[in-house]
Order: sequence, then structure tokens, then C-alpha cells
Amino acid sequence: MARKSNLKIIPLGGLNEIGKNITVFEYKDDIIVLDCGLAFPEDEMLGVDLVIPDTTYLVKNKEKIKAIVLTHGHEDHIGALPYVLREINAPVYGTKLTLGLVGNKLKEHGLLSKVKLKRSQPGDVVSLGAFKVEFIRSTHSIADSVAIAIHTPVGVVVHTGDFKIDYTPIEGEMIDLARFGQLGKMGVLALMADSTNVERAGYTMSERTVGEAFEEIFRYCNQRILVATFASNVHRVQQVINAAVNYGRKVAICGRSMVNVVNVAMELGYLSVPEGTLIDIDDIKRYKSNQIVIVTTGSQGEPMSALTRMAFSDHRKVEIVTGDLVIISANPIPGNEKLISKVINELFKRGADVIYESLADIHVSGHACKEELKLIHSLVKPKYFIPVHGEYRHLKQHANLAESMGMKKQNIFVMDIGNILEMNEKSAKKAGSVSAGKVLVDGLGVGDVGNIVLRDRKHLAQDGLIVVVVTISGENGQVIAGPDIISRGFVYVRESEALMEEVRGVTKTALEECEEKKITDWSTIKAKVKDRLSQFLYGKTKRKPMILPVIMEI
Repeated sequence: MARKSNLKIIPLGGLNEIGKNITVFEYKDDIIVLDCGLAFPEDEMLGVDLVIPDTTYLVKNKEKIKAIVLTHGHEDHIGALPYVLREINAPVYGTKLTLGLVGNKLKEHGLLSKVKLKRSQPGDVVSLGAFKVEFIRSTHSIADSVAIAIHTPVGVVVHTGDFKIDYTPIEGEMIDLARFGQLGKMGVLALMADSTNVERAGYTMSERTVGEAFEEIFRYCNQRILVATFASNVHRVQQVINAAVNYGRKVAICGRSMVNVVNVAMELGYLSVPEGTLIDIDDIKRYKSNQIVIVTTGSQGEPMSALTRMAFSDHRKVEIVTGDLVIISANPIPGNEKLISKVINELFKRGADVIYESLADIHVSGHACKEELKLIHSLVKPKYFIPVHGEYRHLKQHANLAESMGMKKQNIFVMDIGNILEMNEKSAKKAGSVSAGKVLVDGLGVGDVGNIVLRDRKHLAQDGLIVVVVTISGENGQVIAGPDIISRGFVYVRESEALMEEVRGVTKTALEECEEKKITDWSTIKAKVKDRLSQFLYGKTKRKPMILPVIMEI
């Protein structure tokens, strides 16, 4: 009997970070990709719009790729698809709402006609080369989420996707725990499970508790209500609509991504909106304050989002007025706390009342807490365990949790992106790595902003720029005009004329030295000017602006 090959599991994103989730499963000449998400830029990534995974490995092996399989429609799981599908031709499998959101995204990028979107539903099993991919019903903070069981020649790998155990979901049935249990009885080679909330004890509250909080707030409010939440949280939007209908209010949708998601969700039947409830944002002035609810983006304080623009009186259609009630129905994503705090402060200054997460039960997480994770572990009973979806501390805590439930330490693998985990029925081991990391998207440029560009941007942002312009004779190398000094973001020239004169003097001295030594090579002259000015400016100001000498020859 021919010896079986090893299964390779290669995460290209989503580990030691929040976002850009993407994992490669490879067996012989077949590859399937699970999820394909983006991340949002960190503070030091100046000017960068999005961060996507480095998919060099996939591009090199594109003939092997049988499909991209999606667990749900959040940006950190589908957002990189338009960029990756330019390089790779593979069908995309997902549930109805997930593909609806993907279709919208591909349409914007002009790729919709080129990509095969294959709709699946919980219970479906799809054959993709050496793999059979099974979709398992799950619950999360977006409708139509699934876990995935990958049946491979060496055993079954269960990937939970993002999940929580909600016994009373807003729409559809609860997570299919029975199927997890059946797979556990049959024998599961490896479990890959969501680690986001592993530090939280107990259970995540049901989404329905938010609906009850909305009902309570709407009942006693006689002013206009604005609700900011994640655009993708269709169940949350549904509960806002339900409360609005119960208390005779019209609903206006604000923010591009919110409008897109609501349109897709209504089209596909995931949002139930009674006739006449939705009104255009332009028509809100026709109604009294107590007849209106505005559902908007901006729950994370994003600088260009609708709520932020309203808070800073920069929105063309909605002005925050005294008495408005603003509900921020979301938890701050780590790192966004300051942005949200700033927006809340501005809203209060405009005379609005603001209810945010710490004041009421207006948000619940979409991720499983410790007890729910224990339940999944005890149902699946895997031989090997790989914690996924989280920063290093989350992965480590999840590994500890698995160990506390009786798993052998040597069977638990805390991975990093790019690591290759090779496994079969008898053994598993890390076996090298592939190229992985961040690709930065800035405007239409993908990957053209790297570490050097970011370093320069940071330098410019911190210390500014000095441009030195000199005109030199082509015949004898003498200075004909200049040096002229231009300062941007360093000092204001008019207020620092004495300093600028000194800069001019230092530049002249450097140029005269070059002339005396008969140095005519431009790069040497520039380096000399740069060095002299750097030393002088640091001694004078303790700052290091970027210095750009410009030499013109006549």
C-alpha cells in the first residue's frame, strides 16, 4: 500500500494579530484556502488604507489551488479577496449572505464576471481535489456564519471560524453542536479554534439581550435616536428596525458600507423591514425628532466614518442637535479606544446624550468565551490543537486552556504566520516556513509602500523637511544662484529668518569646500551638504528634519 503524504497547514495571516485571516491547507498537489481577509492599518502606517496578507506562496502554487472557502462575511475574512483574485483564478465557496457581500466587493473592483461564486449552505459537503469540505452551521455577529470540517486523506480538521454559542439566535437555528459531537466520535485529527475571547470567563451573552436593551431605551426616548454599529452586524440592524417599528419610528441608513450591507441583506432576505419603514437620509427633516432613527457606521470612531463626521459637524446631511440620543452599539477594537473617546466627547459637546457599551447592555461580542471554548474542545476531542484568530497572548491562553482539559502539550501548536505544520494520523511537527507578512494598500497602489517609504513618512511627520536648491555652472562648477532654503513641517521660515540665514551660510561653506577640492560629482556634493546641515540643525534644534539637496546645472 502506498504511503500517504502529510497534510500541510500554513497560516498566512490571522495569528499574532487581529485581522487578515487566511489559512492554506495542502495535500500533495491540491490546495484549498480558508478565508481571505484584510486588517486595518496601525497608527504608524501613515497614509496606508488597508493591510492584506502576503500571498506570494499562493501565487507560486496557483495551479494547485482548488478553491477559496469562506466562513463568514466580515472584512477580516473576505476583505482581501479582490486583491488576491487578481493574481489567482479560483472559485469562491461561501453561504448566501457571505457571497452577497463578496459579490458587492468584486463588482466595485470590476472582477465579478471573472470569478466563480459557488453558494453553499450548512450541511453541504463539497469535493475539492483530495479534500472534502463540510459546512457546519454556526452563530456569530453576522448571519450565515459557518464552521468548516475539512476531510483529508489523513484525517478530519475542524476549523470553528469566528463563533459563539448563542442558544437564542435572532435568525435561523443555533450552532450545530450535534455535528461537532458526531465528528468528535468519528475522530478528529486537528481542531483550529477562535481564540479572541479566551481571556473572558463564562459565556458570551445572546444577541437577543441587545434587542431587549434597545426596546427599553426606545420606550422612554422622545428625541431623535442615532445607532452606530458594525455595518456587517445584520442581526443588530434588524433589532434596531424592530424597536423602531414597535415605537412608530422611521429608519434612515447612513454610511456607504451600511447602505451596501443593508441592501444586500434585504435583497437576500436576511433583513425583514416592514413596508414604509425605511426612508432616505435626505427626507429626515420631514419628520419630527421622535419619529426618526438613524442607523450609521462609525462605531469605532474611524476618522472618515459617518458618525465621526456628524460629531465634528462635517456631515452634509445630518447635524447633531441638542437632545439627540446616540447609541454606540459596539466594543472598541483594541487600539481604537482613543478615537471612540474623542467622538463621544464631541457628541456630548454638541448637546447629545450618548449611551456606550460601559453604560448599558447595547453590545455583545460575537466570539466565544472560556466556557463555550471548553464545550467545543470536549465535543470535538481532537488529537492536535492549533489556536487561531488572536494576538499571541490569546493563542497562548487558548493553548493553556486545551492543556488544562487534558491535551498533551506536545500536541498543541502555537503557530506564527508563514509556519508550515505537517501532520498525519500518527505525528505532527513544524516543518519550516514560507514567505508571509503584510502587504500595504495605499490608494490604487498594492505593495508599493514598504518599510523604507513608511520610515520616510514617519521621519517627515516627526521632524519635517528642508529642501536646499542650488544652481551651479556646468562649465566650472561655481554657484550661480542660491542656496535657497525651503522648509516644510520643520520651522515656519518667516518666524525663523535668523536660523534660515545660518542654514544658508552652512550650505555655502559646504559648497565652497567642494569647489576648492574640485569635487564635481553631484552625489558627493549632495552628501556633503546633507551631512553638514544635519550636524548643524541637530546641534541648534535637537531635531533631524529630512534634508533634500536639489542641484540644477546651467
